[in-house]
Amino acid sequence: MKNLICPISAAKVDRTVVRLTGFITALFIALFIFTDHIFFIAVITIDFFIRAFTPLNYSYISWSACQIARLLHLQKYQIDKAPKIFAARIGFLFAAVTFILYYLNSAAAVIIAAVLMAFALIESLLNFCFGCAVYTYIVLPIYKKL
Repeated sequence: MKNLICPISAAKVDRTVVRLTGFITALFIALFIFTDHIFFIAVITIDFFIRAFTPLNYSYISWSACQIARLLHLQKYQIDKAPKIFAARIGFLFAAVTFILYYLNSAAAVIIAAVLMAFALIESLLNFCFGCAVYTYIVLPIYKKL
């Protein structure tokens, strides 16, 4: 997986905060799956939108993750922000589809939510970004053809 290519920018984010954000996101998705309350997916959808499409430095989940990292005195490690924005856009797409499917086919909504939860947990626990894999194997080949 060392051949993954990610979008790059000059902006940086704290990897510890990113991983905590992924974990909190996975917790919200688990709450949705186990309670069947759309509120949890609404929160995730709005949070991904803030991270993906606004100039704000923090969404409410990433702000919470930052506060947890600060309280626990976790070490900061700066990484490129662009791949995380790309991943947030994919996360927004999954969350929005889950939100819509909740009203059309709740079983399909749970499946999409579970996939998103798996991606968030893998980011959080294993420090592997599926956004970079999508960018490398789907976006770049399409972009090169244009």
